[in-house]
Amino acid sequence: MGAEERDGGRERSRANGASALRRGAVDRPRVRLDLPRAPRRTFLPEYDPEAFGRLSEKIARFLGTGRFIVWMTVTIILWVIWNTTVPSGLRFDTYPFIFLTLALSLQASYAAPLILLAQNRQDDRDRVTHEQDRKQNERSIADTEYLTREIAALRLGLGEVATRDWIRSELQDMLRDLELRQPADAESDERDR
Repeated sequence: MGAEERDGGRERSRANGASALRRGAVDRPRVRLDLPRAPRRTFLPEYDPEAFGRLSEKIARFLGTGRFIVWMTVTIILWVIWNTTVPSGLRFDTYPFIFLTLALSLQASYAAPLILLAQNRQDDRDRVTHEQDRKQNERSIADTEYLTREIAALRLGLGEVATRDWIRSELQDMLRDLELRQPADAESDERDR
């Protein structure tokens, strides 16, 4: 390895940052944190979990209605009537109704996880709602305590302020005192003469 190759490698490692030297990855490009990563190719199908959750909630809501029970009952009755009364060449599921059992089992095996997924999403929404309610209650309690302290401070402050009724009662007391003193003063003036 020549000196020029070593110098070129150092310049590349300086351009890639000091962390590239520590890792020993000289030719590795520097990762930029301000740019999103390029999407990776996967062999698994991609789906929107939110859309799938909404679909599962719609299905779970439908499965929990009387309409679903009526349609399921009508379908099973028609299935059984068709496979017992029509000529044997047109029957597609004979007496033990194994295909009907398979269809109902398949429906149940998909319905249970979809219902659980819908319940989990509802639990998550309820948890968020309860958390928001709890925070709102805490704010309300704090506001109520603040207002209670303010009212108590105002009551203490008003205890030292003269009110209209208190001034009236004081003036009435003074008038009574003056009225009582006037006859006493008049008598003392007469004696002095």
